[in-house]
This record gives sequence, C-alpha cells and structure tokens, in this order.
Amino acid sequence: VRLTESGGGLVQPGGSLTLSCYTSRTITSFNIMAWHRQAPGKERELVATLSVGGMVHYPGSMQGRFTISRDNDKNTLYLKINNLKPEDTGTYDCAASGADGRWRGQGTQVTVSS
Repeated sequence: VRLTESGGGLVQPGGSLTLSCYTSRTITSFNIMAWHRQAPGKERELVATLSVGGMVHYPGSMQGRFTISRDNDKNTLYLKINNLKPEDTGTYDCAASGADGRWRGQGTQVTVSS
C-alpha cells in the first residue's frame, strides 16, 4: 500500500489550500484515514480523521478551518485548509488504518508566509 500526498506549497496568510492523498488501494478498504501535521520543532499532531462510514472528527484546536473529504472513484483523500496562518506551516501527511495494517505517506510541505 502506498499513500502519496500532494498539493503543498507556499501560501500567503489568509489563503486556502487543498491537499491530496492518493492511495494505491481502494480507499474504502481502510477503516479510517487521517491527516496529521508536524510543525518545525513540534510533535506530530492529528488534524482530522474520516472513517469508512463517512464520520469525520476534528480535534478541538482544528475545528473550523479544516475539512477532510474523499473521492472514492479517485481513491483520494483531501484536506482543505481555509484562512491559512503562519502557525499552519509544517509537513502534512496522511495515514490509513485497515484490518491488515497501518500506513503513512511521506508528507507534503505547507509554508504559510507573506
């Protein structure tokens, strides 16, 4: 199983970005998928999760500006981030969990700066 993120880049504060995570296996074969991020010098933190049944979860600090979704036909998980702030800078990675294991992508870099 391979997870491949894309969509990161340099964005100005206040802008929006949509990250993508392509899965090499049928996306609905995973029980749950998630986006995490790691800012420079900080620990990796959960941004959002999406279950196979469509339930979403955002930790309290992530509610409001992040939207997780998926396209089953494209086997792709998305993360839209609105009103980007400098503190959103970091490496964003997607992860998947299924009955036969857990996987994580290499990540995509997001830099928020003017």
